[in-house]
Amino acid sequence: MNLFPTREFKFKLISSQKETIERLERRTEYSKYLTSNWTTKSFRGQISGNEFKIISSTVGKGAFCVLTGEINTELGSVTITINKAFKIMLSILLIFPIIAMCLIVTFDLEKFEPFMILSVIAQIVMIRFIGIRFFFKRFSKQSLHKLRDALDVELIEN
Repeated sequence: MNLFPTREFKFKLISSQKETIERLERRTEYSKYLTSNWTTKSFRGQISGNEFKIISSTVGKGAFCVLTGEINTELGSVTITINKAFKIMLSILLIFPIIAMCLIVTFDLEKFEPFMILSVIAQIVMIRFIGIRFFFKRFSKQSLHKLRDALDVELIEN
């Protein structure tokens, strides 16, 4: 099981490969690091040949999802993952319940109850399967729609 979710999609090009890549290049501001910044373009990131690695240019939530893919002659593919910086922050958030329990056991063993272990597990499961899944689903959907509009492509059901 993966700690952080990913989504993969295939899409059909309506225009030619060259036109689609040019359209993406026009709507993408080059950025070596995938960070948010104010820009008039739809995306920030890198495009090399027919491959791309971009984020939405929406400041704040746009950098949450990284879109990595390629544009071939008739079809293209895109994989949506969580940005590395957000993975680090979310990993720290997932560790907080464990740290709290360890501190209680270390400094005040009398207050420790076996029920706390269940509480820690429940907190981690809620953060992962409710919190992270909700935000990933929401932001990946927004980024995918933005990419679909920018490239003028049709998504193919997986």
